[in-house]
Amino acid sequence: MPGKTLVIGATGQIGSELVPQLRILKGQENVVQMGHSSRPPTGPGPSVTADVMDIEGVSQIIKEHDITEVYHLAALLSAVGEHEPQMAWELNMKGLVNVLELARSHRLKVFWPSSIAVFGTGYPRDSTPQETVLLPTTMYGVTKVSGELLCSYYHRRYHVDVRSVRYPGIISSETPPGGGTTDYAVAIFYEAIRRKRYECFVRADTVLPMMYMPDCLNAAVSIMKADIERIGRRDAYNLNSMSFSAADLAQEITKHIPDMEVRYTPDFRQGIADTWPRSLDDSEARKDWGWSPEWGLERMTSDMLEKLRKRLSAESS
Repeated sequence: MPGKTLVIGATGQIGSELVPQLRILKGQENVVQMGHSSRPPTGPGPSVTADVMDIEGVSQIIKEHDITEVYHLAALLSAVGEHEPQMAWELNMKGLVNVLELARSHRLKVFWPSSIAVFGTGYPRDSTPQETVLLPTTMYGVTKVSGELLCSYYHRRYHVDVRSVRYPGIISSETPPGGGTTDYAVAIFYEAIRRKRYECFVRADTVLPMMYMPDCLNAAVSIMKADIERIGRRDAYNLNSMSFSAADLAQEITKHIPDMEVRYTPDFRQGIADTWPRSLDDSEARKDWGWSPEWGLERMTSDMLEKLRKRLSAESS
């Protein structure tokens, strides 16, 4: 019988939605969700609480649950990482090294997400190529570049089957903003429904690549399901879905909430956003393992508002 899947960081933005999808695909008892003591996982199915920086503790979980693949999602994001750079380095790097070491010793398949934060200066911001200059300007970006190099090294040196993608900003209706520079594209929906006004921390003309959660989950599952011969790179594949400005998103929301008001008061996150791509060339991912996004701005906005209205209404009742 095949082993089970461990999702590390199961209570975060991606993990909280990835776990239910994996349980549909693999069976509820075959997906183990792992949270930290400060945010233990909830809901049905097997759950564990551990610190990814405790390699012995995670190793014990892997052995006890017969784990054969890991989705390692635990990380400190860009904006939070700028306030606590040492913590970002320690969590993001030691956590990944521990997972890669465990993958080497237990022969695990690993998914680890990189990010557009790997980019910084000196590269084309439109249709950013797969291989280009990586000079990040944030500690989060530094850890992602380092992580890509580590993944490539562990595959080349120890044949670890590690797979990675460079995610753009992720938009989700299920979890609140978690400290990322692209979080304005999530927060604006909450404020549109609750107050019909939003103060945006980037300029109106700020264009960034974004992705709706269903495409995010599909990318993670698809690359892990792909035949090993189709995975041509082990650092991280560029992914592209949709690109829009902050004003574009606000305008789309006003089609549903006409009296919505948005003010633009850029803060330190504007400087981070200005170093990131406006769009990416993801032709390698499309060619190698069949990546293809399904969601655009109009469809995503309508779905986000519908789902978020239902959830916020249920929470307040």
